[in-house]
Amino acid sequence: MKLPSKVRIVEVGPRDGLQNEPMVGGQPVATAVKVELIERLADAGLPAVESTAFVSPKWVPQMADQAEVLRGIRRKPGVSYPVLTPNLKGFEAALAAGATEVAIFGAASESFSKRNINCSIAESLERFQPVADAAHAAGVKVRGYVSCVVGCPYEGPIAPRAVAEVAQRLHDMGCYEVSLGDTIGVGTPAGMQAMIEAVAARVPLAQLGGHYHDTYGMAAANIYASLEMGMATFDSSVAGLGGCPYAKGASGNVATEDVIYLLQGLGIETGVDLGALLDAGIFICGVLGKAPVSKAAQALAAKRAA
Repeated sequence: MKLPSKVRIVEVGPRDGLQNEPMVGGQPVATAVKVELIERLADAGLPAVESTAFVSPKWVPQMADQAEVLRGIRRKPGVSYPVLTPNLKGFEAALAAGATEVAIFGAASESFSKRNINCSIAESLERFQPVADAAHAAGVKVRGYVSCVVGCPYEGPIAPRAVAEVAQRLHDMGCYEVSLGDTIGVGTPAGMQAMIEAVAARVPLAQLGGHYHDTYGMAAANIYASLEMGMATFDSSVAGLGGCPYAKGASGNVATEDVIYLLQGLGIETGVDLGALLDAGIFICGVLGKAPVSKAAQALAAKRAA
């Protein structure tokens, strides 16, 4: 099959990554560090850097400085800085802080939806409609996420048609793109392709992205399988920031360095400077006091040192 010639990477490390990292000494990462990380990632050539989440600091203390982060970024022309806005209050705060793109999220699993955001799938989508409406009225782009697209920590395997239904609802709501999330990283290539096929029957493939966790080491294989289907947008996290809260000790988000290394090897254009990306990962891992999860980052750093 002919693979895409160009792939767009949505970097989620500053939000999804840091939100799921343990706080350093009981304290969130400093605002200035977050701003520098976002700017480093944009300067490395990433076209979209998910920057923060406008959520309650009571529940997500790592994101308590959301407005300061968004206002503090030196914005690079051509780069988008999406932020997560789970409700209208969050959207209004994001808009006041200068957001030009927001993200909303649903789940393909009823159990996950009820345990994660305390409402059914249908109720969650009803909550997001006013956010989407307000965003469109303000000229703000909206991206959608679907969690648990192949498996759920509570229900087990998820039917592709259930994913397709939620993705279509988000698309109908006006999301310019819907990111399909293998939240617990249980997907394998055949199942991933079956899921994408079902969703693409309802939402144009060009408006779909993949958000794959590496819990079982399958993220790179799943990205390749998705490329074979024609998908050309993927979410990833610098240095593999963000563990999997549903599998203790397991890796979470696929590392951006690993994805770029794979795509470069396939001759696929990304616009990302792997050396600058490696530097950004080393920078934030130094702050967090941890080593990069990325295999490519580890190998490239060792090669540099030699």
